[in-house]
Amino acid sequence: MENSRHVHWNEAHHHEEDSKRLAAGLLAIVLAPFGVHKFLLGYTKEGILWLIMSIATMGILTGFLGIIEGIVYLSKSDSEFFKTYQVHKRKWF
Repeated sequence: MENSRHVHWNEAHHHEEDSKRLAAGLLAIVLAPFGVHKFLLGYTKEGILWLIMSIATMGILTGFLGIIEGIVYLSKSDSEFFKTYQVHKRKWF
């Protein structure tokens, strides 16, 4: 028999080890105008809004905001990032 902790495909499971801090932080900095970090974190509406803002400002505003957001993500611990952005779903900074 398998481990007593068995997770079904449709059950939500949250572990701090699943933190997407590094990936989201780097994507926010490197691909800022495209909002890939928002989509990675499951913020689809915010990702679409980010793309619209990027088109409207020719990527200038979102490029700047992406760098700031990436630095904010990377400055947090994995645990703090996980709780803030993945569990509590804080969508902006």
